[in-house]
Amino acid sequence: MTDSYRIALWATNLGPRFDRLEAWLDHVEDKARDAAAKGARLLVMPEYAAEAWLGFKPEGLRPDQEMAWLAEIAAEALPPLRRLANAAGISLLPGTMPWTVAGRERNRAWLITPDGRLMAQDKLCLTPFEKDSGTWDLAPGDTLRLVELDGLRVVILVCLDVELPALSCLLAPLRPDLVLVPSMTYNASGHARVFACAKARAVELMCVVACTGVIGASPGTTQNDSNVSGNAVYIPCEPALGYTGTLLETPASDGRSGELLFHMVDLPIATIRQLRHAGAEVWPGAWANPTLEIAEGWPS
Repeated sequence: MTDSYRIALWATNLGPRFDRLEAWLDHVEDKARDAAAKGARLLVMPEYAAEAWLGFKPEGLRPDQEMAWLAEIAAEALPPLRRLANAAGISLLPGTMPWTVAGRERNRAWLITPDGRLMAQDKLCLTPFEKDSGTWDLAPGDTLRLVELDGLRVVILVCLDVELPALSCLLAPLRPDLVLVPSMTYNASGHARVFACAKARAVELMCVVACTGVIGASPGTTQNDSNVSGNAVYIPCEPALGYTGTLLETPASDGRSGELLFHMVDLPIATIRQLRHAGAEVWPGAWANPTLEIAEGWPS
């Protein structure tokens, strides 16, 4: 593998209306082919990019029916998305979409390779809204999967999952190269939390963390009339990597001006692997101290 690995991040604007699934798939294919033509090996879209499908939802669909209906559309969308990745010659994470497992919907990210391999990653820690029985009423995932993609060890942490240091502790011994963070955040505060925690994970894990979030609002939404986010790529804060730990960080956008946030980024994977092996300033590796005691209160 060469020193760098090029990815494309698309902070998808939910504003455009699609009258059918095929129109949305054409929209994704245009971006996938553009990214591949520019040398990207992977295109990453945000959490709930599938909410764009609500623009062609059936009349009278209640909010508590949306997840089951979107899961039906997701089952229709997955086969053409696999064909799309193959035709464009690029791996694809088409955001997240509801997916039915044992009679309950989960918030699922699919990682699709050009040769047809699939990896499903369900969101592990749900927001209060996602657990609300009066609206989306989702079930959490129960497995965190690490896969090899083009020689990289890759993990997907969906939005709130990247805010959990406990997950970072579990991942550290596995030495991931790239953590992908598709997100949806209603306010600038949520965007700041997700992206700030993503930067911390890059330092802790000595890896790349790439984030992208939806912006704007779907014409058919009943729940998310505002989405604020952008794109970012965080790396370890090392002199050999430019000191700051930030490879890309766009200003937070609400998408209302219709802007396109589509960025190509070359990830310095080989340099990070070398630093992980030897040469990092202070990185302790997968630190653990089984004899550590937590003492509460003032000593007597």
